Amino acid sequence: MQLETFRYDNKIVRLFTIATAFWAVVGMIVGLLIALQLLIPELSFGLPYTTYGRLRPLHTNAVIFAFVGNGIFMGIYYSLQRLTKARMFSDLLSKLHFWGWQLIIVLAAVTLVAGITSSKEYAELEWPIDILIAVVWVIFGINLIGTLIKRRERHMYVAIWFYLATIVTVAVLHIVNSIEIPVNLFKSYSVYAGVQDALVQWWYGHNAVAFFLTTPYLGLMYYFLPKAAERPVYSYRLSIIHFWSLIFLYIWAGPHHLLYSALPDWAQSLGTVFSLMLIAPSWGGMINGLLTLRGAWDKVRESPVLKFMVVAVTAYGMSTFEGPMLSLKNLNALTHFTDWIIGHVHVGALGWNGFLTFGILYWLVPKLWNTELYSKKLANFHFWTGFIGIVFYASSMYWGGLTQSLMWKQFTPEGTLQYPNFLETVLQILPMYVLRAFGGFLFIVGLCVMVFNLIKTAKQGEFVPEEEVQAPALPKAEKAEKKNHYWLESKPVQFTILAVVAILIGGIVEIIPTFVIKSNIPTIASVKPYTPLELQGRDLYIREGCYTCHSQLVRPFRSETERYGEYSKAGEYVYDHPFLWGSKRTGPDLHRVGKKYPNVWHYHHMNDPRTMSPGSIMPPYPWLAENALDISTTSDKISALRTVGVPYPEGFENVANDLLAKQANEIAQDLQRAGVPIDSDRELIAMIAYLQRLGTDIKANKAAAR
Repeated sequence: MQLETFRYDNKIVRLFTIATAFWAVVGMIVGLLIALQLLIPELSFGLPYTTYGRLRPLHTNAVIFAFVGNGIFMGIYYSLQRLTKARMFSDLLSKLHFWGWQLIIVLAAVTLVAGITSSKEYAELEWPIDILIAVVWVIFGINLIGTLIKRRERHMYVAIWFYLATIVTVAVLHIVNSIEIPVNLFKSYSVYAGVQDALVQWWYGHNAVAFFLTTPYLGLMYYFLPKAAERPVYSYRLSIIHFWSLIFLYIWAGPHHLLYSALPDWAQSLGTVFSLMLIAPSWGGMINGLLTLRGAWDKVRESPVLKFMVVAVTAYGMSTFEGPMLSLKNLNALTHFTDWIIGHVHVGALGWNGFLTFGILYWLVPKLWNTELYSKKLANFHFWTGFIGIVFYASSMYWGGLTQSLMWKQFTPEGTLQYPNFLETVLQILPMYVLRAFGGFLFIVGLCVMVFNLIKTAKQGEFVPEEEVQAPALPKAEKAEKKNHYWLESKPVQFTILAVVAILIGGIVEIIPTFVIKSNIPTIASVKPYTPLELQGRDLYIREGCYTCHSQLVRPFRSETERYGEYSKAGEYVYDHPFLWGSKRTGPDLHRVGKKYPNVWHYHHMNDPRTMSPGSIMPPYPWLAENALDISTTSDKISALRTVGVPYPEGFENVANDLLAKQANEIAQDLQRAGVPIDSDRELIAMIAYLQRLGTDIKANKAAAR
């Protein structure tokens, strides 16, 4: 059989390798900064660009899409060429993919700190960047599928299955969740409202974890773990069951983020049931990974690469057991909105994604530079500092989250809340925040040691830009193969189509009924659209990232209705584009805060929170009282919202600013009577108008305490 000579492209792998290490450091440092800001609010430096509310989405995007994203592409571009015995389809597309992705990351960093955000978790970027993401993802997809078409290996190895599922599913999730109506270049409104928006967002949010942080990394595990261990994967049959059951079941689990919310109960129940079923395929993957190392545990003790990988796979198993457990309603009632969820997320992010990436880097860099790792001692030091850092981080958040929840729910023998002041619960867990920051610091120390080690490794070797290899052309398919999964592995197009069908079923069954069956989202006659001033205030609330610390969802628990007021109804959110239910209560819920305090209280609270709430860890927002409100966008915002179904009358945009000015004058005059000299055209006036509106559309029970 005649051999063909060709070259693997290592240059694109090197680019993604460097980007992975660089963005890991950047993303983790931002994470440490916001962890410290919860202890020392002054670390916001009095600037609008460095508050927790703006930096928190920067941290999540930097870790998920910059660090993990580049790690995914690094591993795929290296492994795919070798699994297909073919150079990437197009060097030009590879470069466009790399530089396009880095451009997206830079644009994300600039816009998020500037307060340009859609507020949707893990999807905060505004519409022009969303379009760029779709374009770059298509470039990546074409390059990957084109490589499969010209492959010299007939059967697609299991890693490629996960790569294909990632390509198609992320595209579907991103496009569906990012449908929005632009107001201008920097602002848009989601076409979905309230409950529907929440369902679509967490269908996206949960499956961004599934198909960006999990499936591609499972593909990398299936390639790099056997390579590092020099052993075959434990079970081919288990990998088939693992793959198809995982991608089918995962897509249904999103509603478990919305338990006890205004989402219809049937959707919540579906999310719970499928979350529990996810344990089986998830642990199937973990078992397949760990048992690949059977008989090689002496090698694990000697190899820092395998140490990282073993902990990574174990962390994957822990996270994928804990997630389904947290979807049980009784446990969800205890942990949701608390720091327990933060601990859960970081076991996955730091343990699974972080440690597997580090293991791949330690294995890959010596290969690319044709040398040995500079220092195994430094790699082992990194392993232990990173591992201990994760332990400090996760254990402190678990303990803090449990403390929060029990304090929120505790009643006295007389039947009143034992800790009515939310701030009491915050102050109680500050020591846990110290331990969390220490754990994050240890993790970053190890990360910096890794970067030094890899740089020294590269300097002592010589980079191999193109690796020359030989392989025979793709052989013809044999008819006998057509009876089993082995046949499907030789048909990338058919395989991809089946994967798309598998991931679409769950999304269609869950999402479509909330749009076509009106009884799922009952309306409330007293709920009206926001006034122009309230609308501008809501957009300022989003700009400042207030949703990162405050929820707007009162669950039907006595502890919450006593603390906040009447539980939240689906019909209250029908004009909310986007929804702002939140996912973490660092501060109290705000859905019933309207008219609870006088305007002057909000003024002082926003300018210096500690004057109203001694010991508060909220940063001050003095610029809101200094900045003039931009009302040039009011008309366009009204028109855009009318397009997505908010019943503003025709022509309302022409008088909107007059109504805005009238309401602003009333608030300013009330503040002036209270001794606060402020002009009516300040941003803070709009923020106060929005806060005073929250929860006032229906008659709510008076909250028991502040």
